[in-house]
Amino acid sequence: MEDTAVTQEGSSNSNEPLNEAEEKPQQPSPEFLQRKIYFLMDQLKAMHAELPEILQTRISYDLLTELANCVLNESIFDIVKALMELQHVTEKHLIQMRAQVENEYEIEVADWRAKIKDPEELQHILGLMKIKHTKKLVETDKKIVEVLDQKVYDQQSMLQKAGVPGFYHTQSPKEIKIQMFLLDFILRLSRLKYEPNK
Repeated sequence: MEDTAVTQEGSSNSNEPLNEAEEKPQQPSPEFLQRKIYFLMDQLKAMHAELPEILQTRISYDLLTELANCVLNESIFDIVKALMELQHVTEKHLIQMRAQVENEYEIEVADWRAKIKDPEELQHILGLMKIKHTKKLVETDKKIVEVLDQKVYDQQSMLQKAGVPGFYHTQSPKEIKIQMFLLDFILRLSRLKYEPNK
């Protein structure tokens, strides 16, 4: 029995170094992280300088510093890219939805033109159809705005939960514009490769 216990202990000990190596990826040194923050800050300052002056005053140095620290965790890049891809898919769907309403109207007009030969009756029907179409288009546009507003809210919520500075729930067009620039900054940073030896 003692031999069995020793063998089991021996086999569990032989697995431990492998598990430790697998569990502990090499952490970057504090010096590396500090240099990377400086690099990110330099990039953010350059991007910030490209903004109109009125927006530069709305995006503080502290906010840029918080953003640089936040994107040290590169999973933020993945979150932002996924949100942008989802937004593009949604926008494409909404464009198709609106185009479908336009297309249905054109098909209906063509059908009536083929059926009705009396010009006065045709004009009357086309006038009524135009009113109906305009109403349907307004309803579709309202739905599109609601979907886009919800998408903005969802993005704000996701980024706020992820700890990205500058993101919170707002409907203020000025604040949303700032958030759009911050998203642009993050996307631009995601395309850069930090090379510590340069």
